[in-house]
Amino acid sequence: MSARHHTVEKIGGTSMLDYAAVRDNIIRHPAAQRDGLYQRVFVVSAYGGITNRLLEHKKSGRPGVYALFASSESGRTWREELDSLRLEMYQLNAGYFSDTASIHRANQFIDERVASAEECLRNLEQLCRHGHFSLQSHLATVREMLASLGEAQSAWNTVQLLQRDGVNARFVDLTGWRDDEHLALDERIIKAFEDIDLAAELPIVTGYAHTRDGLMASFDRGYSEMTFSRTAVLTEAREAVIHKEFHLSSADPNIVGEQYAVPIGRTNYDVADQLANLGMEAIHPKAAKGLRQNNIPLRVKNTFEPEHAGTLITPDYVSETPRAEIIAGSRGVYALELFDQDMAGQIDVFDREILSTIRRFRGQIIAKDINANTITHYLGGNLKTIKRIRQALEETFPDAEIDQTKVSIVSAIGSDLKVTGILAKAVAGLAAHDIGVQAMHQSMRQVDMQFVINEDQFDDAVKALHECLVEVHDHGAAICLAQA
Repeated sequence: MSARHHTVEKIGGTSMLDYAAVRDNIIRHPAAQRDGLYQRVFVVSAYGGITNRLLEHKKSGRPGVYALFASSESGRTWREELDSLRLEMYQLNAGYFSDTASIHRANQFIDERVASAEECLRNLEQLCRHGHFSLQSHLATVREMLASLGEAQSAWNTVQLLQRDGVNARFVDLTGWRDDEHLALDERIIKAFEDIDLAAELPIVTGYAHTRDGLMASFDRGYSEMTFSRTAVLTEAREAVIHKEFHLSSADPNIVGEQYAVPIGRTNYDVADQLANLGMEAIHPKAAKGLRQNNIPLRVKNTFEPEHAGTLITPDYVSETPRAEIIAGSRGVYALELFDQDMAGQIDVFDREILSTIRRFRGQIIAKDINANTITHYLGGNLKTIKRIRQALEETFPDAEIDQTKVSIVSAIGSDLKVTGILAKAVAGLAAHDIGVQAMHQSMRQVDMQFVINEDQFDDAVKALHECLVEVHDHGAAICLAQA
């Protein structure tokens, strides 16, 4: 393959649900074919909603097959959920294939994988009834196995559909299904691409990749972005592209109005990291790191607006005029506050223990406050996880006062926020809309400002900050740069 000649592109789950849009707006669209139909690699996510059913709902926490298998607290069983999911996957197949023979083949592919996974779960369940075996020690492997089912279906289906439509597509299965080799991620990708001719074939790659150490152990639901990033790095792509159902915009258009939200056009990887920290699906920070280090630009495009160049993210971009580029945030954040009079002078001791507890329960830290005797962590996640963290901390620090409050965080982010008075302007803008600030953070790196506010004032705060920090600037120049 030719270095710096091809692109590696990732298609998100919501986009994958619309095969016609993927085919016509992404693969066949003239604006995307700099080198013809080929010289492109596509890493695909599972169809929208399928991974939530396989694992657990990413936002609501509703248990899927994995969560039900791991816990017996729910009235539903993992077998019932798996049977229901299989029917949903059949329905997806029926919507994509028009003839009976193709539907049958697609369902057979699902049956083979799902039946094999079900057999593994049944055997493991039986094995762990014996006192010498612990279910807990196998759950990470179970999670990986189940996650692989979604990407396998979407990638396999896409290859069959593209071949039907005259494209020489090739199924690149990184899931390790029935593979007795336990390879590192890089080894698996390199091996898979050894005999692929990018000039004549269109690889459709599963977003999940089986690895020796387990991809989800490090990246959890960001695993497909890691597969995408490493594929771009190892094949020496000239550009990495993510196709989503929306633009990377200055704010959520559903909040500020479509007439005010604009695509960012240009930004850098620092901004992408801040967005990821807030739970926005730009790209996982560790996936972005590989692209940044190898100087591979990342473009985020809207699947349903193929003519638009999208937003180009590069390592060294800095806006010509220092300003806020995007207003984003997180709803439903839990502020977990620990106060202890004995903390003064030994904050590090308390902090290490608190961080260890949060890590043990896989809490997501969005922001953090520290003073002489109080540490507050702002955590993403469901209430069940927060309660477990709090209970563990109460056992560790019996004399401490621990409190939790549900809040929202709104952030102004930009590649260069070195504007005198911008913090005062932001606070004044919030105050003008009767929005009180409970806490705020601004680092010396000058790429973001975070405001902790009442939970129910999220939308108003986004609108207020967008109005006073973003709408006052002309965004045409950045969009032109992205198109160039």
